[in-house]
Amino acid sequence: MKFTIIVNNAPYLSQSSDTACKFAQALLEQGHELVQVFFYFDGVLNALDNSEPPQDDRDVIENWSKLAEENELDLIICSSAALRRGVSDKLAVGFKSDSLGRFSKAVTLSDRVISFGT
Repeated sequence: MKFTIIVNNAPYLSQSSDTACKFAQALLEQGHELVQVFFYFDGVLNALDNSEPPQDDRDVIENWSKLAEENELDLIICSSAALRRGVSDKLAVGFKSDSLGRFSKAVTLSDRVISFGT
């Protein structure tokens, strides 16, 4: 089955980004195809390369980057949402900026679209 995941929340606002990353990993381990992970609204903050969580906290951004590298995934941040939040350059590994058009295409190729966050 083909999936697209949408992440709408910042990495440390709630558990939604972390949960989405674990869900994506589980999908891939079960042999499903992940067409795209799309970061929208405050979810674009997951792409910030300069984030440093405390040593005793999870590193959500690093987890996304590792998942993308290991599985050749598209981690796409909405370019408009990114500009509104000052996220423009120095994206973390695996993240790319693109439009809602690319997200729309991923949705048409997917059997299921799962959204995390508000």
